[in-house]
Amino acid sequence: MENSIEVFLYKPRFEDLWFRQALMADPETMAYNRAWGGTIPFPREKWAEWYDIWVQNPHKRFYRYITTGKSRSFVGEAAYHYDSEEGIYLADVIIAAQSRRKGCGKAGLLLLCEHAKQEKIPELYDSIAMDNPGIHLFLQCGFREMYRRDGIIMLRKLL
Repeated sequence: MENSIEVFLYKPRFEDLWFRQALMADPETMAYNRAWGGTIPFPREKWAEWYDIWVQNPHKRFYRYITTGKSRSFVGEAAYHYDSEEGIYLADVIIAAQSRRKGCGKAGLLLLCEHAKQEKIPELYDSIAMDNPGIHLFLQCGFREMYRRDGIIMLRKLL
């Protein structure tokens, strides 16, 4: 059962990327990504290039950690980026397995949508594997199904 929880979007510092590395390496957290290989290596030698693209260069990208409470503990990440091939903005929210089912994902996704709206982005999309329980989260936050194809559901939210 999800509880109401206060979350914040936090722009990570370079030295905070240890959390993303741990998030991507955790098999339970990344179980939703099984169809595409599960965990994702994020070695320290890749951090500088990734940080420059995703955090330092906000052109068509937005990336933040989702934090909770007074301690602002890291519980996940929220991002969107412009997919020039598709001509759409794709959203992404990942919550660490131990922080799921507490409302962090819903609150983080709603904050991400609000930020995109303030940036005059008209709509966000996400393509989610059909067996991913995260679909429910996106539907709760106002995303609607566009189509199903090749094992994925494409969702969209007008902002």
